[in-house]
Amino acid sequence: MTAPTIAAGGARATLRRNFWRGVWRVLRRKPSRMLGVAIMILFTLMGVLGPMLYPERLPRDDNALYGPPSWAHPFGTDFEGTDVLALVITGSRYVLLTGLVTAVITVALGTGIGLFAGFRRGRWDSVLMRITDMKLTIPGLPLLLVLSTVWKFSSPLAMGLVLGLLGWGGVARAVRAQTLSLRERGFIEAARGLGLSTPHIIGRELLPGMAPFIAMNMLIAVTGAVYAQVGLFFLGVLPFEANNWGVMLNLAVFGGGALTTTAALPYLLAPLLAILLLTLGIVLVVDAMDEIFNPRLREE
Repeated sequence: MTAPTIAAGGARATLRRNFWRGVWRVLRRKPSRMLGVAIMILFTLMGVLGPMLYPERLPRDDNALYGPPSWAHPFGTDFEGTDVLALVITGSRYVLLTGLVTAVITVALGTGIGLFAGFRRGRWDSVLMRITDMKLTIPGLPLLLVLSTVWKFSSPLAMGLVLGLLGWGGVARAVRAQTLSLRERGFIEAARGLGLSTPHIIGRELLPGMAPFIAMNMLIAVTGAVYAQVGLFFLGVLPFEANNWGVMLNLAVFGGGALTTTAALPYLLAPLLAILLLTLGIVLVVDAMDEIFNPRLREE
């Protein structure tokens, strides 16, 4: 191994150490950000391992329909005597998987279109941005309601695909703006001068610099997907083929009368609390990422 190779490896290791030290300083400065990371880890583990460790189909108590919270059932039981906490944990897998699929499709489409349009400019930029503008003028919620009524999609993959295809416009616009700014930088001009291909410049020069922005947009897309799918299930426009927090809200309000009686109130509050906690975790993590990747926001 040559000396330059060893030196380059040492430099990369130093950069990695400095990066993680910076991450730790940012998280330690505001304990709320540590809370956000803990919440995200909790929901990830809950979605992956929760249904196995705390399964939904626990032995039901037919004598405890809409039972109150207790040591045996921390959030009470539903209209069938099933543990509400188990339903929340099981539903988290559907919610998170849909959010992940939505985020991947939204960011992949938006980033690809925005990068290509901003870098090539000219006719391609005009055509792609006109398509994006038309996409942004279409009201998303009414269109989503129509699509969900006609096409009864209920699987996480199908719902994530639909939400992703409806949500990429804003990401494309933002990525294009960043690309227009970065393409005039000196390192891009140097790459052009060396005769590097457009795919190489985009993939090796532009895209890594946008990684923090892309990561934050993925988390934001997850939040939007959570509210969209929960809202559709709550309105009852999708079949109740899988456990979902929106299904729980629908059954608690329209089936259990949670807004008028107290018996089904825990069944209503449990998924609402899960949605609020997940949103809080994403907001706090995005705030931390913004400071980590934007040194101008760091306090001296």
